[in-house]
Amino acid sequence: MSAPFAPQLRIPAIYMRGGTSKGVFFRLEDLPEAAQAPGPTRDALLMRIVGSPDPYAKHTDGMGGATSSTSKVVILCKSESPDHDVDYLFGQVALDRPFIDWSGNCGNLSAAVGPCALELGLVDPERIPQNGEVEVRIWQANIAKTIIGRVAITNGQVQETGDFELDGVTFPAAEVALAFQDPADGEGSMFPTGAVVDELEVTEEVAVGGRIRATLINAGIPTIFVNAQDLGYSGTELQDDINSDPGALARFETLRAHGALRMGLISRLDEAASRQHTPKVAFVAPPKSYTASSGKEIDATSIDLVVRALSMGKLHHAMMGTAAVAIGVAAAVPGTLVNLAAGGGETRTSVVFGHPSGTLRVGARAEQADGRWVATEATMSRSARILMEGKVRVPAEVLA
Repeated sequence: MSAPFAPQLRIPAIYMRGGTSKGVFFRLEDLPEAAQAPGPTRDALLMRIVGSPDPYAKHTDGMGGATSSTSKVVILCKSESPDHDVDYLFGQVALDRPFIDWSGNCGNLSAAVGPCALELGLVDPERIPQNGEVEVRIWQANIAKTIIGRVAITNGQVQETGDFELDGVTFPAAEVALAFQDPADGEGSMFPTGAVVDELEVTEEVAVGGRIRATLINAGIPTIFVNAQDLGYSGTELQDDINSDPGALARFETLRAHGALRMGLISRLDEAASRQHTPKVAFVAPPKSYTASSGKEIDATSIDLVVRALSMGKLHHAMMGTAAVAIGVAAAVPGTLVNLAAGGGETRTSVVFGHPSGTLRVGARAEQADGRWVATEATMSRSARILMEGKVRVPAEVLA
């Protein structure tokens, strides 16, 4: 007779939307002790909770949503730093293989961190007004950066409902303003090659002649920007235009690998497969009118440029928050492909870009110091809402 199966583990969790993403949020101390430290045990637990890897690409047996925007996990804890309220660790869970990428941040879920930290009691109650706004000081542990989230408070509670509309999200909610401090990713140069535009060596399948112009930037998240026309695109493509074309996806992954190598993020091209979350790859074009995926008409006169970006090997349905930071910072630096697509000119402090679901405004401040460009802050507004709270169940043998 076979031994009986152990009961499932019950782990306190919050299922939450932030921006155009959603994920499962945990308080560090609520995780099983064996999973409180980074490593294979933690990864195995979180992947099983999400339902990855799933050869059917459905996440039927887990909390994930079978897209890069919905296969995410977050771990929060009260910060030991007097300058921060909460430490925030983000994991991007792969859909089709046993892997969690901890190499970067999620800008969309950053909007949910403040409200979630308040819900979990991780912010000093003395800092929370009865009515008004509280600045939640967030330490982004993946990239060692500070994010300020401004969260509305009504009658001593987080205000989640409101009239702020975000393209890519169906219903309005309360606005969460985000400020990404010193948003250049990591400790290296914001432009790792020292140039605002590089000629990137790729393959003939990616671009004619095996070369393509690119802006390689570390801001918000490492991102590779190329011109849409150099890839044969208009910049107004929607998800199915790219994601239904395996050849196109393969070209973008090859481009991403070559860009990652040039940026110094990997030492061999084949290492890109184990670093799916970063860098991102995006293509830009001057403003054009188009119909968004929701049916909304986007007029060229209402935007500065159009941008399409890929995440985890697929065209994103809207725009990743961290990539939006990269767009804002790159637009602020004269001569980048993003800046040129937006009309060029001197440093700008904000830009409105069109994405597959609509439009987004992002602000950024960039300046030159000792001959190098640096970004001091990037800002944008998102929204967030708790979808469910309680305990997530997971088979106990995942920790065996």
